[in-house]
Amino acid sequence: MRLWHYQLIEYLPRQQLLGQHRECCALRGNGWGKKHAIVDYVFKHHPHILWNYHVRVMSEMKCRGYHVDKQWMDPCYRGKSCERYNLDRVSELYNYPEHNEGYLKECLINLAGKGIVINEMKSE
Repeated sequence: MRLWHYQLIEYLPRQQLLGQHRECCALRGNGWGKKHAIVDYVFKHHPHILWNYHVRVMSEMKCRGYHVDKQWMDPCYRGKSCERYNLDRVSELYNYPEHNEGYLKECLINLAGKGIVINEMKSE
C-alpha cells in the first residue's frame, strides 16, 4: 500500500480512500517503524505529519458521508492495542517532502494503471 500524494486525496475513488484510512491507522498503530518498501519514508519524519495526512483523509471521508472513529482525530491516539504517543512537540512540516511533483506524477501513473484517471485537480 502507498500513501497517495496528499493533493489526490479528494479525488480518490471510494476503495482507495478507505484504503488510505486503513493504511494510516496501521502505520499510526503497530505498523509504526516496521519496514515497508513503499512507505518507509514515513518513519523518517515526526508522527505528527502522518496524523496531518490522516486528518485530510478522514475529512474527505466525512465529506462523503463515511463515519470515522473520533479517537483517530487525537494526534496521540495509536489504536486500541497501542500505547498513546507522548508527543512533546509537533512537526513543523505539514506534508511529507517526498510528496513532491515527481511523486504526484508517479501516483497519477499508478492510478491510471488501475483505470483511475484524474484529469483536473485544483492547484494548491
